[in-house]
Amino acid sequence: MTDASPEESAYLEHSIALARAARDRGDHPFGSIVVAPDGRVVEGLNSVVTQSDPTGHAETNVVREAARALDAATLAASTLYTSTEPCAMCAGAIYWSGIRRVVYAFGEDQLRELVHAQEGIPTLALPCREVFARGGQAVEVVGPVALEAARAVHEGFWA
Repeated sequence: MTDASPEESAYLEHSIALARAARDRGDHPFGSIVVAPDGRVVEGLNSVVTQSDPTGHAETNVVREAARALDAATLAASTLYTSTEPCAMCAGAIYWSGIRRVVYAFGEDQLRELVHAQEGIPTLALPCREVFARGGQAVEVVGPVALEAARAVHEGFWA
């Protein structure tokens, strides 16, 4: 587990609140935000179920929105905060967006303790650090950050 500053913990709590909102509307419990250096916040919720989009993960959704809202230099200087460690697909989207810093609360390995398969498809056991390590530009990763709410938002959902 990694420590986070009070400000970073607040951003992670915001992401977890979005995960709860996604769950409450019938989607998978994941939420993400991109925070620009000037404090602007772009939000993303999972939309896999409500939009019938298997790529509608919170991180891919927030990357799309942030890329529309922020220029490339601002995006590169921004941080993506997310309730749960990005999967391999999301890590690829983050990498290609130019975002160079990710902070997450609940680890992919922790999630696999709760979810062995989604709709019968086994989960990918591939930490985002490994995906980012294959790229030509560094992406700083901070996490997992121990926040009980990050686990709680998943409890009972995947049964």
